Amino acid sequence: MKNFIIILSLFFAQLAYAQEGQEIKQVSYPVGYQAQLNVVYTTVNNWDGKMDLYLAPKANGPSPIIINIHGGGWARGSKDSQSGFGSLFKQGYSVANISYRLAVTDKAPAAIEDTRCALIYLIKNAKALNIDINKIVIMGSSAGGHLALMGGLLANNPIFDKNCAGEKNIKVAAIIDKYGVSDISEAALGDQSNRTVKFWLGDKFSDNEFKKSISPIYYVTKNSPPIFIVHGDADPTVSYQQSVELAKKLNKLGVKHEFITVKKGGHGGFVADKSAEVSLKIIAFLKDLGI
Repeated sequence: MKNFIIILSLFFAQLAYAQEGQEIKQVSYPVGYQAQLNVVYTTVNNWDGKMDLYLAPKANGPSPIIINIHGGGWARGSKDSQSGFGSLFKQGYSVANISYRLAVTDKAPAAIEDTRCALIYLIKNAKALNIDINKIVIMGSSAGGHLALMGGLLANNPIFDKNCAGEKNIKVAAIIDKYGVSDISEAALGDQSNRTVKFWLGDKFSDNEFKKSISPIYYVTKNSPPIFIVHGDADPTVSYQQSVELAKKLNKLGVKHEFITVKKGGHGGFVADKSAEVSLKIIAFLKDLGI
């Protein structure tokens, strides 16, 4: 028991350090782009959900937009740790880099609710922001990949829209899933005490129906948007099998997708040439969709 308390204390200390000591990255954007930082897309109790917008020039007409969602096990990280949108800017994409409530203070499904609210905010304000409402892409890495899948696959299902209800036509043109979790149910994870998942779920960890309700794979239908998946087959954090099973279901239902396996790849952090290759394939995937 004493050892358990020590381990738990170290875990919370690491979370606090990650939040307080994380690096704030500056985003460089081209001349003609407009930055709108810390735009509040939703307010829940005393918490403001914020996003940074990098909007393409209006002279080019309504632009496609990429919603970017950071990872961190639903418990750490922030939008301010994200950068590297240069390849997207070069293609004329706008970017919405979002924050969401973390498990340190808000358990599941808070992060999903926030992801949905960010998407709905962009849909509702598309005209003012010069966004092409038919070319909204949602993208994330790790926990962000899971949230991107949930945000896009829910479509018009309002189950997690209590903080931003009212929008009737919710859709994305594509989902980019970078080594995200697709299935949190007992069927996929069993009853193993996965520390990260257990911390995010809190007292819902033993509720399998709830875990299925926050598992993207159960929302895939034949009408789901196209999905790009990338995953390292040596990922020690999120099992590669998570993406394998998601791809199997997409195949079964005939959903357009591309699944890239990074041989001997870990949990992101791929070698430079492989990262560059993945970026090019993502752009090609979107261009093939007319985005």
